[in-house]
Amino acid sequence: MSQALHHLRLSDPILAAIIDRVGPCRIQYSEPTFEALVRSIVYQQLSGKAASTIYSRVVQAVGDITPERLAAKSPEELRPLGLSGQKTKYVLDLAEKTRTGQVRFQDLPALDDAAVIEHLTQVKGVGVWTAHMFLIFALRRPDILPTGDLGIRNAIHRAYRLRQAPKPEKIEKIARKWRPYASIASWYLWRSIDGDAAL
Repeated sequence: MSQALHHLRLSDPILAAIIDRVGPCRIQYSEPTFEALVRSIVYQQLSGKAASTIYSRVVQAVGDITPERLAAKSPEELRPLGLSGQKTKYVLDLAEKTRTGQVRFQDLPALDDAAVIEHLTQVKGVGVWTAHMFLIFALRRPDILPTGDLGIRNAIHRAYRLRQAPKPEKIEKIARKWRPYASIASWYLWRSIDGDAAL
């Protein structure tokens, strides 16, 4: 981590100021499991508090979050827990694809970033953003740049005093100097606007 912070401080004075303001990197990782991805789907487009409440209800109703236990639940059993109709479909699709071996979490650590994204996005409701969050917070990949994340766009807009929120190409350009530690830079950008990271 000290090597990453040293690189980011030297390469980008604006990010160096954010690092000084935020303090030590306290990125919280989870394990790269089925449960972590279910949690990530539940948390999509919700405030941390609302998502946490819903996820707690799911855990209470299902018990251990395994593909078999989740697949055994019907949409009618999951919806009253607070899951939207779409998210109910998403978590059940993930459970089914994992149960049948189409999604193999045990294979993910050995895959490169692009292959992980391709593997996970075959699940309904798992887009590139969710795959990026899984790469950063579960697989602990150091150089992921979630250009589609609203918090990242807002943080860059503010920190770099841009006239408008940056598009992905602009974010890529700004982030060139952060490589190979874009994940750490992203965490600091989230913290700079007190945003909640996903996992």
